[in-house]
Amino acid sequence: MRILVALIAILFSVSAPVMGQSALPPAPYANRQISDPVLERKAKALMETIRCLTCQSQSIADSDASMAGDMRSQIRERIMVGEEPEHIRAWLIERYGDWVSYEPTANPILWPLWAAPFLLIGLGLLLLRGRIRRKRK
Repeated sequence: MRILVALIAILFSVSAPVMGQSALPPAPYANRQISDPVLERKAKALMETIRCLTCQSQSIADSDASMAGDMRSQIRERIMVGEEPEHIRAWLIERYGDWVSYEPTANPILWPLWAAPFLLIGLGLLLLRGRIRRKRK
């Protein structure tokens, strides 16, 4: 009985990586470049500014994740049809949220976040000035 349990455990541990792989083939332009070098440069420049949703620390141009491959393929296909990179970026942001883009947005709701460091530095300088004045007296 122990041998049977051990064989079953070995079978599942060996087959686990195979079961974790996607059965779907990669997207057509996930790892294949556009034949037109100008269009490929446009696509590559855009891919370097889009964050991988799986890895989160890499751009989709650098990531090997299947999700990044799908996004690369979508970008290349849209570039080949004639869409502009900024239109594609807007579509990706609309679909996945602001977080997908490495380029920060300037939405009015985010202005306090941009102003916070300057306010904190100003407050620190005021406190430092008050402390220096107290020491002189």
